[in-house]
Amino acid sequence: MEKNDQLFMQLLYMFHTSAMQGLGKIADPSGQVSRNLEYVSQTIELMAMLKEKTKGNISEDIEKVLEGMLSELRLNYVDEKTKF
Repeated sequence: MEKNDQLFMQLLYMFHTSAMQGLGKIADPSGQVSRNLEYVSQTIELMAMLKEKTKGNISEDIEKVLEGMLSELRLNYVDEKTKF
């Protein structure tokens, strides 16, 4: 995998991990678990924008990872939003 592909994947995983923390699914580095659905919504929008802007410029494997992350975050977001 090229360096830029690795860096792009790292960026995606950073967004994904941060959003999962915002959903309260995983603890942040300090060990705290909190929810911030507005932040998660913005992160999902950012990742969707990256998907659109990089269409045709990233490998099929990376595109599948990004789509999988977006699907997981969207489903969890809807699930968390309906709880309150």
